[in-house]
Amino acid sequence: MGNKAYNAEMEKLQVALVRWQQQAIEKGERALVIFEGRDAAGKDGTIKRIIEHLSPRNTRAVSLPKPSDRERCQWYFQRYIDHLPAAGEIVLFNRSWYNRAGVEPVMGFCTKAEHKLFLRQVTTLETMLIEDGVKLIKIWLDISREEQASRLDERRTDPVKALKVSPLDAVAQEKWDDYSGARDEMLMRTSTAVAPWTCVRGDRKKKARPAVIRHLLDQLAPGKLLKGLDPVDPEILFPFDQTALKNGRLAR
Repeated sequence: MGNKAYNAEMEKLQVALVRWQQQAIEKGERALVIFEGRDAAGKDGTIKRIIEHLSPRNTRAVSLPKPSDRERCQWYFQRYIDHLPAAGEIVLFNRSWYNRAGVEPVMGFCTKAEHKLFLRQVTTLETMLIEDGVKLIKIWLDISREEQASRLDERRTDPVKALKVSPLDAVAQEKWDDYSGARDEMLMRTSTAVAPWTCVRGDRKKKARPAVIRHLLDQLAPGKLLKGLDPVDPEILFPFDQTALKNGRLAR
């Protein structure tokens, strides 16, 4: 997709998002979007494009640091609760409580028992949020091993991207298979009928970003706001099912 076509599509999608938010504020709707994915899969850039023209007062992108000593002694989900949306708000988690399903078990930051407990509790928590009226959307951004290597190398060499460099970058490729296994278990155990995962092939940013915004609009916006928007490409964005782990739709 060329820049002109990409910018034109993004403008239409962002206008629709603004119109949705105007109605959501008026109606007091609450929306929570969870972004998870491989390192360098494009979470930051995608979230930036989503919130670019939304109301700062009603929009929050949340990316929590590692827990404090006190937070480590709390119920695991407790530090996330304060960041849940109030009436008229949309909150986007740039990584979320699903750290305990990916980074933490792979890197040894939690015990096996803590990991198992998380997988048992998280679906109950999400069901409670949805029953209370929160619109919950869960997105997994996936990229190939080769694309991840290229993006991580670009981070290390581009001074503008220096703040994106993380100590975890150094082992992302080394532990690729471990992260794949953790991803597979997370998706299989926590994609439910009420809170399913949606997967996005993120190697091509100009395809992935519009697809994500279109999906958000599908889930959040009244039908009339979708008029004139292109449908989502199922090769780029698709609901998770176990066949995706074997047929190449998710990177191995």
